[in-house]
Amino acid sequence: MTWWSEDSQKNCKKNYRTADMSKHVVIIGGGVMGLCSAYYLQAEGHQVTIIDQSNMDAGASYVNAGYLSPSHLIPLAAPGVMKKGLRWMFNASSPLYIKPRFNADLVRWAWAFNRSCNPHHVKRAVPVIKDITVLSQELYDGIIEDEGFQKGRTHKNGLFVLCKTQRCWDEENTVITMAQELGLKAKSVDAQQIQKMQPKVALDVLGGAYYECDWHTTPQEFMESMKRRLKEKGVTFFTNERVHDVHFEKEKIHSIRTSRKELTADVFVLAAGAWAPQLSRKIGLRLLLEAGKGYRINSEKDFGITIPAILAERKIAVTPMNGFTRFAGTMEIAGIQQRINKVRVEAIARGTREYYPEIKISQEEKNQAACGLRPVTPDGLPYIGNSRKCSNLVFATGHAMLGWSMAAATGKLVQELIDGRSTSLDLRPFSPNRKF
Repeated sequence: MTWWSEDSQKNCKKNYRTADMSKHVVIIGGGVMGLCSAYYLQAEGHQVTIIDQSNMDAGASYVNAGYLSPSHLIPLAAPGVMKKGLRWMFNASSPLYIKPRFNADLVRWAWAFNRSCNPHHVKRAVPVIKDITVLSQELYDGIIEDEGFQKGRTHKNGLFVLCKTQRCWDEENTVITMAQELGLKAKSVDAQQIQKMQPKVALDVLGGAYYECDWHTTPQEFMESMKRRLKEKGVTFFTNERVHDVHFEKEKIHSIRTSRKELTADVFVLAAGAWAPQLSRKIGLRLLLEAGKGYRINSEKDFGITIPAILAERKIAVTPMNGFTRFAGTMEIAGIQQRINKVRVEAIARGTREYYPEIKISQEEKNQAACGLRPVTPDGLPYIGNSRKCSNLVFATGHAMLGWSMAAATGKLVQELIDGRSTSLDLRPFSPNRKF
C-alpha cells in the first residue's frame, strides 16, 4: 500500500479505539522517531514512557536540514559511493569521511555496505524510499493540523539541487527521470531559471533540478511542540537516564535498568538512533549500524534565500528556517563521539560560497556549529520492525540522512505493528532481520 487515505485513517482509528488492547510501551530514545512513535501509540490508548540519555534538546533531530523530501530517492549505498569513500578517507574535509580505525563492527558494516552499492539494490530501494517519505509528508501535516501547532509547520515551496558541472547535472537528470516515473513533481532547470525563481541571492551554478514535491520545516519548533503536547496527553518522560542493563528471558524483555530505576513494560521500542547497537548487544543482537556525524551552521542574516537547496558536488544543504538560515552537511563515520571537527565546519562554509558567492559565514557563526549522529545502515534503508530474537522489541532506527523525512511514517508503522494491525507499508524492506 502506497497511500494512507483519509478514510482509512478514520476507519482504523475507530477500530483501534474500540479494541481492548492497551499496552505499556517504553520507548528508548527521545528523538523524532521516539516522539512520533509515542504520538500514535498514545492516540490509540497505550500508556507510553519515553526514556532518553540526554536532556532532549540537541542531536540529530535538532540539527538536521529539516527536509521532508521524497526526492531523496537514492540510498547512501549506491554504485561508486564506496570507491569515493576510500578515496576521501584521507581527506578530513571531504563530503563523506570514514575515519581510518580498526574496529570489527566497522569492518563488518563496511563489507555489507560495499555489497549493497550496486544498481540492483538502488532499483529495489527507490520505490520503497518514495513510498515512506510521501506517507510521512501526509502524516506530518496531519499531526500539525490535528494538534493545531503554530510552530513547526511545513513550507511547500520545493527544493533545488544545484550543480556546477555538466557531469553532476547529467547525473541529477537521471534522478529527475526516476522521480517523474514515480509520479513526483520534478524538472530540470538551467541557471537562468534558477536565478529567476531565487532573484534576491547571487548564484554561481550551471543548472540543476527543482523538486516541487519537497517540503521543509524548522526541526526544533516541531520537536518542542511535540514534547509539550505529549506531556499534556499523559506521556511520561525520563531524561538524562542511560539504559545500563536489560533483563531478558524467554525471548522477551522483562525490564530495563537505567541509571536511576528499573522499568517494566509490555513492549519496548528501540529508537535510540546511533546508540541502538550498544543496547541491542545487551540481548545478544548484533545490529549493523554506524554513527554518521553531520554538522550544521546557523546564521541569522537575511541572505534572500527562500527555496532550500542541495549543493550537489559538496553535499551541503541550505535551508531557510524561521528566523535563520541553516547550512548543514557532511557524513563523518567516526564512531560514537560528538567532537566538532573544525575542518569539516570550514568545508561547509567554504563550499557554500562556491554556489552563493556573496554569502559569507562569520567566524562566530562557525564557532557555534553543532553536530548530530545519524544512524546509518549498510544498505541505506532503516530498521523498522520486530526482532526474531525478541518478541516484544520493535526497532525504529537506521534512517541515516532521511530521519526527518521518514519520522512520522515510522511512528505510524510502529504503532500499527504493536497493535497487530495491517501496516500502511510493506515492512519487509525495513526488516531488522534482513541479511546483507
